[in-house]
Amino acid sequence: MDTPVEPPTVLKLLLIGSSSVGKSSLLTRFTDEVFASDGESAATVGVDMKVKLVKRTPPGQSTAKTYKLALWDTAGQERFRTLTSSYYRGAHGVIVVYDVANRETFVNLDTWFQELETFCHNDIVRIVVGNKTDKEFARMVTAEEGQAWSDSRGCLFMECSAKQGKNVESLFDTVIDKIIENPRLYAAPRANRLPGGFNGDLVNLQSANDVNAGWCRC
Repeated sequence: MDTPVEPPTVLKLLLIGSSSVGKSSLLTRFTDEVFASDGESAATVGVDMKVKLVKRTPPGQSTAKTYKLALWDTAGQERFRTLTSSYYRGAHGVIVVYDVANRETFVNLDTWFQELETFCHNDIVRIVVGNKTDKEFARMVTAEEGQAWSDSRGCLFMECSAKQGKNVESLFDTVIDKIIENPRLYAAPRANRLPGGFNGDLVNLQSANDVNAGWCRC
């Protein structure tokens, strides 16, 4: 008799932040290993979702498990904020992005964290990311400032470049590993709920091809 195959554990990650900080570029660099410049990609409207399978060995275990990442790319435009607020529900990790060459996007972190405190559980994994370090010549926010701000909020911090691919893999690996370190984050029923009242099985409806390529418009 065949041993039943354990379904992948669904982990929901959000990317949030002001417009044009490179949230979509970070996501496509991680999932597809490509970079789309500002001229090649349109601004995200509402919310897009992409899925990726990863394998990890949970702490204290010897066997790797498969995790299915539901990666939500939220629009930063103010007019979409009431739409995206419902998508905070059930998140296991949140990546808050700013542009190191645009100080206003760094200042706006306060507003984004007010939303997190309103809509998210306090135990979710949070990381602040300074993107576009390839624009070092135009930098307006130092790494020390980003680190200090993150420390003051009890968050992880990292700088990266979606264009160069620098630290992008490490960014997502850090968030995933931190979530897995705390099974309570995804073992509770509320953690496996996705927007619109669907549960984690929504992601399982996608074919293998859908998992590896293509956006799910929601």
